[in-house]
Amino acid sequence: MNFLVTGGAGFIGSHVCEKLLRDDHRVWALDDLNNFYDPQIKRRNLAEITALGKSFQYVAGDLTDAARVNELFASVRFDQVIHLAARAGVRPSLEQPALYQRVNVEGTVNILEAARKTGVKKITIASSSSVYGVNAKTPFAESDPIFSAVSPYAASKLACEALGHAWHHLYRMDVAMLRFFTVYGPRQRPDLAIHKFTKLIAAGKPIPVFGDGSTARDHTFITDILDGIMACTKREFGFEIFNLGESQVIRLDRLIALIETALGQKAVIDRQPLQPGDVPITFADISKAERLLGYHPQVKAEKGIPLFVEWFRQYH
Repeated sequence: MNFLVTGGAGFIGSHVCEKLLRDDHRVWALDDLNNFYDPQIKRRNLAEITALGKSFQYVAGDLTDAARVNELFASVRFDQVIHLAARAGVRPSLEQPALYQRVNVEGTVNILEAARKTGVKKITIASSSSVYGVNAKTPFAESDPIFSAVSPYAASKLACEALGHAWHHLYRMDVAMLRFFTVYGPRQRPDLAIHKFTKLIAAGKPIPVFGDGSTARDHTFITDILDGIMACTKREFGFEIFNLGESQVIRLDRLIALIETALGQKAVIDRQPLQPGDVPITFADISKAERLLGYHPQVKAEKGIPLFVEWFRQYH
């Protein structure tokens, strides 16, 4: 099949492209290689994908450029779209809220409309655990109320979910919304905690720790996320939302200890106050994904952190 992967040069997107290519699909990756983090990292990801020698094409383009998006969809008959491209991150969204709405919301409209006009019937879209906000109930289930976003990033992802439902309702498109829970692993973005902490600890520099270390996240290894995404491409749902997490909560201080052990070095802690937009915990109820996708995550943090550190040593 012909797959379009938006954000295909990024962390999750590059792994998705590789997996599709290894399964003998034809893949186009749409990415603008913006400077949210070093574009050279994304170019390296693209080089690794290209080295597979499969049917792969990188397409330079911005989601907000509707003409460019429409041109791409007109040039290739896509069977499915995996829409991962977005401006990511809670804290940066506080500084550039309009940019986040433009890229994440308007960009998603452009993708949905181009897919509709060219007869694409199936699209898988990345959402985020951030849509749950400060949720008093744990673990978080897809049926929980989600009207309490605490950051512009979370609000933009809520909007994307609503848009996905609207296009399903109006045009009968098959839409799966995937709420990712703190994904990590090889190629992880350098601004994310595990990568940032590993790099700083390895260099003997202080790591910024916001709060007392009691905040907790459901850290999910990239191979488990890939399994969930691929399962979505092989089934039809009409419209569904799925949590993709490890269903294992790791406190921040425990996470740091796991990185210290894997590196064989102690961290120097730079204690800072909690940041606006942060939530105290994320914790995925994955029973729906288990039931409908056959999703069964395999890599707990005790295994995943050493795997990431091993990649980090080779990468650097």
